Amino acid sequence: MDLPSSWLEPIVRVQTLSDTGSPVIPDRYIKPLFQRPSFNTQSNNQNIPIIDLYELKNGCATAQKAVMDQISIACREWGFFQVVNHGISDELVDGAREVWKEFFHQPMEMKQDYANTPKTYEGYGSRLGIQKGAILDWSDYFFLHYLPSKLKNHNKWPSQPPFLRYLFLFSSRDKINIYYIIKMAIS
Repeated sequence: MDLPSSWLEPIVRVQTLSDTGSPVIPDRYIKPLFQRPSFNTQSNNQNIPIIDLYELKNGCATAQKAVMDQISIACREWGFFQVVNHGISDELVDGAREVWKEFFHQPMEMKQDYANTPKTYEGYGSRLGIQKGAILDWSDYFFLHYLPSKLKNHNKWPSQPPFLRYLFLFSSRDKINIYYIIKMAIS
């Protein structure tokens, strides 16, 4: 499928909509009931699964198998999970949160310099998919490629705020390690 180089309809950033102060969410952002998440009412546990990676990295074979089973169940029943004891320092996580918060608080014109297109979601965006009239998620995001290197477009990597590029590269190395640990668990 040949993707268009620009969006088929105007992109209105969620931040722009939110800043209007309107108490009404536009219909484009309201998913039909059948597409909304629902909880299995048969289960007593309605909490997002939390997976502790410590035993996966440091435990005996029995403990590692138990963690792998937890990951498998979380993937099948929830589609996602929270990871603790992953080895990424709190300082790095806090620093990344703060630098991205600083990026998203910049004026819209500065963020638009890094806008994505349908050809690549890399950059600043507000929608996934190109279907006209699609129901959209209520979020703005920034997506960057780290690997494979051939997909990485450094022109989409913001130069402001300072240290954003450094923090992203530094945290990406740690995230790759977690990726391989989890991949090993679900393979």
